[in-house]
Amino acid sequence: MNFASVRIITDDVDRLVNFYEKVMSVSAERPAAAFAELVVPSCTLAIGHSKTVPLFGAGSAVAADNHTVIIEFRVNDVDAEYERLKPFVDEWVKEPTTMPWGNRTILFRDPDGNLVNLFEPVTEEAIKRFRGRG
Repeated sequence: MNFASVRIITDDVDRLVNFYEKVMSVSAERPAAAFAELVVPSCTLAIGHSKTVPLFGAGSAVAADNHTVIIEFRVNDVDAEYERLKPFVDEWVKEPTTMPWGNRTILFRDPDGNLVNLFEPVTEEAIKRFRGRG
């Protein structure tokens, strides 16, 4: 089994695509107006319009209603990413902080309110834990 992607359901695909193109520094692939994929070597972030939800099952997903999932990206320099993202992130949850498990992290919300974490392993133990991961 291979992990394929995480998909966010939204009422405004263009707005979320524009946001994540800035966060991830990649251009989205748009095979359909109601769907986009942002592909990096380690993962794919898919964004689908809420009008696609009935294809999966009526009411199976609700746009802008995530209260449990954190979308996480490992980066090389959290502090540099914080400075780069400050101009277009509207809601910061946590400014650069080193967590007890050894990752330096920033947390913010995307335009739909989904929680996003950019982190960098900084302690010897955390660096060792992520060694060899994509």
